[in-house]
Amino acid sequence: MGLARLWTTWSQAGLVVLSTISIYASVIVYTRVAGLRSLASMSSFDFAATVAIGSTIATAANLATPTAHGLLVLGLLYLLQAIIGLARRVGGTRAVDNRPLLLVADGEVLERNLRQVRVTPEELMSQLRVNGVTRLSQVRAVVMESTGTVSVLAGERPPDPEIMLGVRDGDRFRG
Repeated sequence: MGLARLWTTWSQAGLVVLSTISIYASVIVYTRVAGLRSLASMSSFDFAATVAIGSTIATAANLATPTAHGLLVLGLLYLLQAIIGLARRVGGTRAVDNRPLLLVADGEVLERNLRQVRVTPEELMSQLRVNGVTRLSQVRAVVMESTGTVSVLAGERPPDPEIMLGVRDGDRFRG
């Protein structure tokens, strides 16, 4: 590997600077137009889009692809995010989102649901400990959220039905 491989020409360095600034500015503009949710990892689709946006930024900034192509790809990714966001608002979430799933109801571990989301009882108990639970009887509900995070609801009373809206098997808490 010669010295030429460690450095580039000044004109290429200038192109990298201009490309990086262009891509960075476009991400700011696209995010302002599409909203902050476009970079939030709220579902598997959001995560994939965020990774794709990051990859596009890196590829375009390093001149591996022409800047115009990078800007077009970024625009398309943000447009897809906006379309998916609109579909979510009108109820079309099943294609891109996992529905939250109840794992524990009133201290009872729902083994079938654990298997469905591939969570072991040991992993569940670890989440309970992390959330300060000392007795399973304290737990009113544990929900595997659509983002893959685990919500632990503990207390004296069961959660309000509104809190369980959209949670599979959450109808156990409906009066």
